[in-house]
Amino acid sequence: MIRKNLTIRVTRVPELFPAYVVTKDGKKWGYMNRNGSFILEPKFDEANDFQENGLAIVTVKGKAGMIDRVGQLVIQPIYSQVMPFTEGRAVVMDDSGFKVINERGQEITTKAYSFIQSYEEQRAIFSGTNSDGKYLYGYLDEQGNEVMPLQYENAFDFTGGKALVQLKENEFALIARNGEILQTYPFAIMMGYSEGLIPFKKTFNDKWGYVDEQGQIVLSPQYAIAMAFQEGRAVVNMSGDMYNQYGLINKLGKFFIPPTYNDIRQLGEQRVAAGIATNPDQPYVGSTYGIADTAGLIFTDFIYDHVGDYKEGLSSVTLDQSTFFIDQSGKPAKSFPVIPGVGTLDLEGMIIQAHVDHTLSYYDSSGKIVYQPNTSFLLNEQYRIQIEKFSPNKDYLAYYPQLEGMQNEEAQRRVNDILKQQSKVIHVPSHVQLDYSYYGDFSVAFFRGNLLVLKLVGYNYPFGAAHGMPFQTYVHIDLKTGTIYELNDLFKSGSDYVKVISDIIRKQIEEEEKQGSAFYFPDQYKGIQPDQPFYVTEDALAIYFQPYEIAAYAAGFPTFFIPYDEIMEMVDTGGTFWRSKE
Repeated sequence: MIRKNLTIRVTRVPELFPAYVVTKDGKKWGYMNRNGSFILEPKFDEANDFQENGLAIVTVKGKAGMIDRVGQLVIQPIYSQVMPFTEGRAVVMDDSGFKVINERGQEITTKAYSFIQSYEEQRAIFSGTNSDGKYLYGYLDEQGNEVMPLQYENAFDFTGGKALVQLKENEFALIARNGEILQTYPFAIMMGYSEGLIPFKKTFNDKWGYVDEQGQIVLSPQYAIAMAFQEGRAVVNMSGDMYNQYGLINKLGKFFIPPTYNDIRQLGEQRVAAGIATNPDQPYVGSTYGIADTAGLIFTDFIYDHVGDYKEGLSSVTLDQSTFFIDQSGKPAKSFPVIPGVGTLDLEGMIIQAHVDHTLSYYDSSGKIVYQPNTSFLLNEQYRIQIEKFSPNKDYLAYYPQLEGMQNEEAQRRVNDILKQQSKVIHVPSHVQLDYSYYGDFSVAFFRGNLLVLKLVGYNYPFGAAHGMPFQTYVHIDLKTGTIYELNDLFKSGSDYVKVISDIIRKQIEEEEKQGSAFYFPDQYKGIQPDQPFYVTEDALAIYFQPYEIAAYAAGFPTFFIPYDEIMEMVDTGGTFWRSKE
């Protein structure tokens, strides 16, 4: 999993802060006060910050809704997703598609859409298929009406009362909020309108340039990449290959930061992060950043691994395995702490919200911990799981379980060694730049009697790749004996469970294919292996396959559930595996 850099938010001081406790049933979220005491008990599956309207998005049993500051559900948890409010409207999604609600939870759209984007300047982009089967875009007004129906091949948010749309192939237009066409442009590609200029390409094979609102070429096509203007400056790349040449220009095309950098990010408040390649031979691995102003003056050495946007004079940065605020000079901000780990900091009044090492904690300005989640939890009165952290490198982080309470100490040590090893706690050099990032975690998948099933997951992302590779394994532990069970332990000796289960799964695949809901590679499924990855549930045996093994990457880990009733004749009901969960 990639550790993303977020922005600093300095807003009206909220009364409540989201926080969680770790339990055998996963993370449970509630809301605490500035002293770290829970005011709304941890009972939600997820919880987000309170918004300016006093509402917060929460998730209950996989469905999202919103609560007020006393914990009352203002918007019932009936949606698969709820987006934050903008301009008094929120985009929600359910099984039928995307809709818009107001702050009372009323759906103001009369139907569901394929997609709706959050409101900007009283307009929201929506998309769908017209009567001819063509996928197009339009705009909704504040009442949820189609003020501009499906008619555009592409559409961008409004800014300053104007928006860029694509009318057809090789024709774009700048429109007003009522849909009036203000100007058309005969180009193959254009990006969002900003500060009076629009990036464009005459043909798909040409380079990027900029035109003004009237369509006059202001900066001739010369850039491999051209981004929107912000504060009178734009980031451009002069290189068309992996060896980037990013620079910062003004509206006359003058370089204020020369095109010699691996990356440049505009941070707001007239500040820029300029990055040099961590490994010049592999620039896709990433950059280390220095802080500059929009006039091109570089204040710092190139030392920061991640840099967030500036808000109220502060930016959250990471340096190796530390996270802290810097001021506008690029130096560590006085009166604020350095937090161990990699992540981002948000300032809420004088409370620091630290999203560091995939954990949410809170600190005061002196660095004193206000709240951090528990690092162990009970399975029952006898057994406890300790959450251990392994972070030898800024790009490698794994949380792994260690058991406590087993009567056989030698068996406990052996089990914990296996859990540590299977959680990918391996030798990783501390100060060497890796060419990948890794994040691992775990959860309790099943616990009954003496049988504990732990799910170990991870994500390995090679820098520069289109996507990473997920990892998962289930460890079935007999807490009484320390036995780690395998699939064959579930069945009677001599039973042909491989063929029986293979045939059941084959029938399930055929049924999915008949219904048109299957995404399996043709003729790729050959049956299961004797040591096939699996896990047990209350009612069924689950068999799963690795990504790409029998289906496309998007299918994840294809999983098949086989009710025990279908295979009970083969199950060794007198065996230790089956009886361990009694």
